[in-house]
Amino acid sequence: MTDAAVSRAQGGPMPRAQLADSLTHVELTHVEKRIENWIRFGHEAHEQVLDRRRRVFSFRPGSLFAFVRWAANDFGTIISRIDIVRAVAPGEAYQTLPFVRPGGDILLKIEGWPKVEQVLRHIDAVEARGIDACDVAPDHWRHVGNRIGAGHEPRAYTLERHAAWLKRREIGL
Repeated sequence: MTDAAVSRAQGGPMPRAQLADSLTHVELTHVEKRIENWIRFGHEAHEQVLDRRRRVFSFRPGSLFAFVRWAANDFGTIISRIDIVRAVAPGEAYQTLPFVRPGGDILLKIEGWPKVEQVLRHIDAVEARGIDACDVAPDHWRHVGNRIGAGHEPRAYTLERHAAWLKRREIGL
């Protein structure tokens, strides 16, 4: 199999140097009023500009990021989606996700603009408390996804919950 065939088989023309590293790569596209993919939060390790409409953000294993996708056609919105993902280490199990290579641990997956907007408001509320959304407990993002997906309001992420998470993380639980 040629390098070009390997690249196509893995979902697209990602630069060859990125296929062998330990980072998780997210391809972002912005075509005005048609396709808008963006990162709502996350600390990227690297950014590569492919052209004026496309970029690739790369994340270290273990880091969290929120990936928002929106697309429309002549008749209106066809997809609104937010995923909160934990970047995985090489050899670790992962779930596949469009535009994310190799994939990640999907903590939250919400579709439909009203629910996506609710998640974005929740992220804003977390950040308004002075907490970086990247440092929030992964279980909280699962909780938010499950509650919003079921049509319920998620619990607030308080400073007390965050302090408890930081202590659990420190001792390795």
